[in-house]
Amino acid sequence: MKYSRALVASILLVIASACSSSSSNTSADSTTARNDATPNEITLLAYDAFTPKDGIFDAFTAATGATVKVVTGGDSGVLISKAILTAGTPEGDVLWGLDNTMLSRAQKADVLTSYEPVDYGDICVNYDKQWFVSHKIAPPTSLEDLILPAYKGLLVTQDPVASSPGLGFLLGTIAHFGTDDWQDYWTSLKTNGVHVSPDWTTAYTIDFSGSSGKGKYPLVVSYGSSPPAEVLYAEKPIDTPPTAVVESTCFRQTEYVGALRGTRNPNLAALLISYLLDVPFQESMPLSLFVFPVNEKATLPELFTKFAVAPKTPLTLNPADIEMNRDTWLNTWRDIIL
Repeated sequence: MKYSRALVASILLVIASACSSSSSNTSADSTTARNDATPNEITLLAYDAFTPKDGIFDAFTAATGATVKVVTGGDSGVLISKAILTAGTPEGDVLWGLDNTMLSRAQKADVLTSYEPVDYGDICVNYDKQWFVSHKIAPPTSLEDLILPAYKGLLVTQDPVASSPGLGFLLGTIAHFGTDDWQDYWTSLKTNGVHVSPDWTTAYTIDFSGSSGKGKYPLVVSYGSSPPAEVLYAEKPIDTPPTAVVESTCFRQTEYVGALRGTRNPNLAALLISYLLDVPFQESMPLSLFVFPVNEKATLPELFTKFAVAPKTPLTLNPADIEMNRDTWLNTWRDIIL
């Protein structure tokens, strides 16, 4: 795998800087500098669904001499909670998986010394195309449609307290209906038989009718990139996905990667972040992590350009507003649904 001249130049610059620092600092600082100048491993903390392409870190190791150890630990919510509890004495060097729904929370806890957006995607309602054809019902086209009698008992979502897509869907309804009216919408969803699963895996692979689970719900909260995944992982080769996306329901999710405060390898952490933002890694993400790259120079694979959805005007909320109101919104949601 090739790596860019810019990355090589940055590696040489940082190593030179680290060596210079180690010759001029006090003994305590020199120990840290030595650890940073010649480490043989750097730890990347990520959520369970982080499944990068095999061999994607080989070029980084060839350039720096350091292997990348990926340690996964639950979904993004659990990951961030652990990072907050260990702020200043982290279990790793770099954190992957902080998203815009939790960014302010991490900032408030001073978890990171720096961070950059690394990918984006959308949390959207997906539907089983064949189910709607066979039942001669038009698929929904809006959030409002989901509370109509025609779609009663058809939607499965996730618990927003524990699930990132579940939270994203809740926030999308708040963004769309406003802080004064979203409660009435969820009351109507409950009346219309919305089913709440504990997590994405249960909802999509068991409860949803359009994927491997063959459940009874033809509508599910998932991602705008779920259709190409259906094609890629189909048991038998298929040309088109059996699922599609209700584009107007999509809530934009931006993920970040950052250096953990207290890392013993800050320079190498910075290099790894640069590597994750460089074209080779960014181009590997669509068909391994099923997200869109933030690097505009990265080329999307045809499967993604044909079937993944990234609305030009997705639903959004200010991260600061999310941080300020998250607990209140979740408590209100519990009162309505549970």
